Amino acid sequence: MRWSPRGKCEPSTKRVRPLGRVTSLANLISPVKNGAVRRFGQTLQASFRGDGRSPSVPQHKACSKAAAPTPPKRRNSTLWSETLDVHQKGTFSTKEIKRQEAIFELTRGEQDLIEDLQLARKAYHDPMLKLSIMSEEELTAIFGDLDAYIPLHEDLLAQLAKATGPDGTVGEIGEIVVNWLPRLNAYRAYCSNQLAAKALLDQKKQDPRVQDFLQRCLESPFSRKLDLWSFLDIPRSRLVKYPLLLREILRHTPPEHPDTTSLEQAVSIIQGVLADINMKKGESECQYYIDKLEYLDDRQRDPRIEQCKSLLCHGELRNKSGTKLHVFLFTEVLVLTRPVTRNDRHCFQVYRQPIPVQDLVVEDLQDGDVRMGGSFRGAFSNADKAKNIFRVRFQDPAQGQSHTLQVNDIFHKQQWLNCLRSAMSVIQSEASAASPDVRSKRRSSTVSAVVHMEETDENQPQSAAPSSPESDEPPSPTPSATSTLSTSSTSSSNSTSPPRKSKKDKRVLCSLGKRKETMV
Repeated sequence: MRWSPRGKCEPSTKRVRPLGRVTSLANLISPVKNGAVRRFGQTLQASFRGDGRSPSVPQHKACSKAAAPTPPKRRNSTLWSETLDVHQKGTFSTKEIKRQEAIFELTRGEQDLIEDLQLARKAYHDPMLKLSIMSEEELTAIFGDLDAYIPLHEDLLAQLAKATGPDGTVGEIGEIVVNWLPRLNAYRAYCSNQLAAKALLDQKKQDPRVQDFLQRCLESPFSRKLDLWSFLDIPRSRLVKYPLLLREILRHTPPEHPDTTSLEQAVSIIQGVLADINMKKGESECQYYIDKLEYLDDRQRDPRIEQCKSLLCHGELRNKSGTKLHVFLFTEVLVLTRPVTRNDRHCFQVYRQPIPVQDLVVEDLQDGDVRMGGSFRGAFSNADKAKNIFRVRFQDPAQGQSHTLQVNDIFHKQQWLNCLRSAMSVIQSEASAASPDVRSKRRSSTVSAVVHMEETDENQPQSAAPSSPESDEPPSPTPSATSTLSTSSTSSSNSTSPPRKSKKDKRVLCSLGKRKETMV
């Protein structure tokens, strides 16, 4: 029925489609997750067939019930002893069972690693290449040469299989691993490229196609809820497990066993391999960040930065005005930067003048000593007093500003202080071994640095220690915080009289009271 313009009710001739019966709200909702998984499966099938057909969205029946999501794939966690029957288990001692368990863990880890390397190639690299989600050059930069490492681990598995007896036990494993471990040096190039690979992957994730593909992979059962980078990082995490696995096997090997000497040698070999890989990785990481430094003024360029081979630590801190800075501590120079983007390229703009470690003073400030947010802003606000702060500056105040830096928590603050003091200690030790004249100057600089770490009053006049010539020795590896503290205390105890001040030093002291210190 419908109403006519005259107000009369007239029969309607328009056909109306009857409404279907809705039995459940679930029928009105598309199973997004499950649909995404099926679409991803069709994408992989199409890519493996190479038929070039675009995957279509699956059609759901009106009254079909959504299937439950497929559970993620789980790794086999069976122990070696669980594969034995009661009679077999009684023929082995407890120590031998634990030894075989450790060897079995090594074998199973190799199998899992091979599966993950193959999965990274078949489920990520090849589909993205065939679907033109990434170019071949980009995929090579991210994935490296993963296929080259699969035969390496397959060879170890084959040797362990030959050494396995009919009862499932491995008699001797020492000579096998001693001859095989040096081949792990092949991972030097892969580990050295990881920082650049991770940066490129993060950049490509901004592409909606890449993000959609990776999300579908993450939702699929084969991923075990791991993202792509987790698979790419598995070789590195596997490398650091070898010393632990070998020590565990050695711990359960009797002293009179033929494997004892070989396993001790194997532990030494893998430690050397990892040390070499870490050194190459550190040099690559250091050069990566050096190449991303952007200078506003040529006077900021310090030749020691370009010559540096090691980055001791770096991270995001805040200065007194609240600006986010990315601070790099190289072996010989402390560089404060601002993260910027230039034509989709992330780089670090050098902020103020870099501070050579030999001229560096570090002050540990107490909570509440400084108000963050700028002097003008802090004077007219009730902002909370800053916590977890420290200050870095030149020994000679005329050379540059000081920087008050804030860390997120007390743990990271202590890490920064330890690392800074360690770098200072190494430079002081190198200078002390150079010549007697430099040794006396370094001793006075050490006293100044230790004293200023304990002071909290930035307005108190402080003496400027004379700077020493640069050292031509190559950078030393990262020192420990313990050696730093002991070296500083020893140096300070050996210096019983303050250095004689020159006329220039006296003029600097007289001008300190009039100088307006710029805090950034």
